[in-house]
Amino acid sequence: MTKNRSGSKKLEKGDEVAWSSHGSQAEGEVEKEITERTEAAGRTVDASPDDPQYQVRSEKSGRSAVHKPSALRKK
Repeated sequence: MTKNRSGSKKLEKGDEVAWSSHGSQAEGEVEKEITERTEAAGRTVDASPDDPQYQVRSEKSGRSAVHKPSALRKK
Protein backbone atom coordinates (compact mmCIF):
# COMPACT_ATOMS: atom_id res chain seq x y z
CA MET A 1 0.00 0.00 0.00
CA THR A 2 1.45 3.34 -1.06
CA LYS A 3 0.17 6.86 -0.54
CA ASN A 4 -1.18 9.17 -3.22
CA ARG A 5 -0.36 12.87 -3.53
CA SER A 6 -2.95 13.86 -0.92
CA GLY A 7 -1.38 11.45 1.60
CA SER A 8 -4.27 8.98 1.54
CA LYS A 9 -3.59 5.28 1.42
CA LYS A 10 -3.45 3.78 -2.04
CA LEU A 11 -5.37 0.55 -2.46
CA GLU A 12 -5.05 -1.86 -5.36
CA LYS A 13 -7.59 -3.98 -7.22
CA GLY A 14 -8.04 -7.24 -5.31
CA ASP A 15 -7.09 -5.82 -1.89
CA GLU A 16 -9.23 -7.21 0.92
CA VAL A 17 -10.81 -4.36 2.90
CA ALA A 18 -13.32 -3.74 5.68
CA TRP A 19 -15.61 -0.76 6.27
CA SER A 20 -18.43 0.35 8.54
CA SER A 21 -21.87 -0.26 7.07
CA HIS A 22 -25.11 0.56 8.89
CA GLY A 23 -23.59 0.07 12.32
CA SER A 24 -21.76 -3.16 11.55
CA GLN A 25 -18.57 -4.13 9.74
CA ALA A 26 -18.66 -5.13 6.10
CA GLU A 27 -15.83 -6.86 4.28
CA GLY A 28 -15.02 -7.24 0.63
CA GLU A 29 -12.60 -6.63 -2.18
CA VAL A 30 -11.47 -3.53 -4.07
CA GLU A 31 -12.79 -3.72 -7.63
CA LYS A 32 -11.25 -0.51 -8.95
CA GLU A 33 -9.90 2.92 -8.14
CA ILE A 34 -12.03 5.82 -9.41
CA THR A 35 -10.12 8.99 -10.31
CA GLU A 36 -12.69 11.05 -12.22
CA ARG A 37 -16.30 12.13 -11.86
CA THR A 38 -18.42 9.19 -12.98
CA GLU A 39 -21.43 7.02 -12.24
CA ALA A 40 -20.65 3.95 -10.12
CA ALA A 41 -22.61 1.70 -7.77
CA GLY A 42 -25.81 3.59 -8.60
CA ARG A 43 -24.62 7.10 -7.77
CA THR A 44 -22.46 9.97 -9.03
CA VAL A 45 -18.94 9.73 -7.67
CA ASP A 46 -17.04 13.03 -7.51
CA ALA A 47 -13.46 11.71 -7.54
CA SER A 48 -10.20 13.01 -8.98
CA PRO A 49 -6.58 11.82 -9.24
CA ASP A 50 -5.80 13.81 -6.07
CA ASP A 51 -8.96 12.62 -4.28
CA PRO A 52 -9.69 9.06 -5.48
CA GLN A 53 -12.48 6.79 -4.31
CA TYR A 54 -12.71 3.01 -4.46
CA GLN A 55 -15.41 0.71 -5.77
CA VAL A 56 -15.65 -2.32 -3.50
CA ARG A 57 -17.76 -5.48 -3.65
CA SER A 58 -19.22 -6.82 -0.40
CA GLU A 59 -18.42 -10.50 0.11
CA LYS A 60 -21.66 -10.91 2.09
CA SER A 61 -24.18 -9.25 -0.24
CA GLY A 62 -22.24 -9.29 -3.51
CA ARG A 63 -23.23 -5.65 -4.09
CA SER A 64 -20.90 -2.85 -5.11
CA ALA A 65 -20.38 0.35 -3.15
CA VAL A 66 -18.02 3.32 -3.45
CA HIS A 67 -16.00 4.64 -0.51
CA LYS A 68 -13.31 7.20 0.20
CA PRO A 69 -9.95 5.72 1.24
CA SER A 70 -10.44 7.02 4.80
CA ALA A 71 -13.50 4.75 5.20
CA LEU A 72 -11.63 1.57 4.19
CA ARG A 73 -9.30 -0.53 6.31
CA LYS A 74 -7.00 -2.96 4.55
CA LYS A 75 -7.24 -6.48 6.01
